[in-house]
Amino acid sequence: MAVVTVRVVDIRELAVRDAFVLDLVPHGDARGRFTEWYRADVLAAAVGHALPLAQANHSTSARGVLRGVHFALVPPGQAKYVYCPAGRVLDVVVDVRVGSPTFGGHDTVVLDSDRPRAVYLAEGLGHAFLALADASSVTYLVSAGYDPTREFGVDPLDSDLDLPWPADVAVELSAKDRAAPPLARAREQGLLPTMAQCAARYAELRAGR
Repeated sequence: MAVVTVRVVDIRELAVRDAFVLDLVPHGDARGRFTEWYRADVLAAAVGHALPLAQANHSTSARGVLRGVHFALVPPGQAKYVYCPAGRVLDVVVDVRVGSPTFGGHDTVVLDSDRPRAVYLAEGLGHAFLALADASSVTYLVSAGYDPTREFGVDPLDSDLDLPWPADVAVELSAKDRAAPPLARAREQGLLPTMAQCAARYAELRAGR
């Protein structure tokens, strides 16, 4: 019996440091398709440490639903590994780490069930996504469980962030996300993680702690 090795074809770091996109290799025939959408060894080799998996989340969104920008305080923070098994979303990573060389910057990846990809973002980074098709599903693995006392957001429509939401999509936000402050105000209020806190956490992870 032949053995087929399913591999990740490409991994690259995004413009925001400590965030990566993984182009996955689907295998299919007339019966359907098979994709290894997460490989712990491949991700660890790329980021320098294993993802401490604590929780798995799944959401389904109508076209135009925008979720985020969300982040968690560090430590421990909440790293995410994001995959779209159905539909199509615009996934956005925002650097909200005060003191980071890319603070306030962002990068985007289209996650599409027809072209399987995944996005990894380290602890301390902000995350948002916009559903580009009805019934778009997003499944994500996270390194820490939900803690409402340590999880915050910034306004995804903040003009200073200037995130590239498509003009032809009518955006729908939750009440919580509508009330989120712009990045500058969140910084003034001391809500944002610092790069020093995040760097210390990454070092702990690399050391296996």
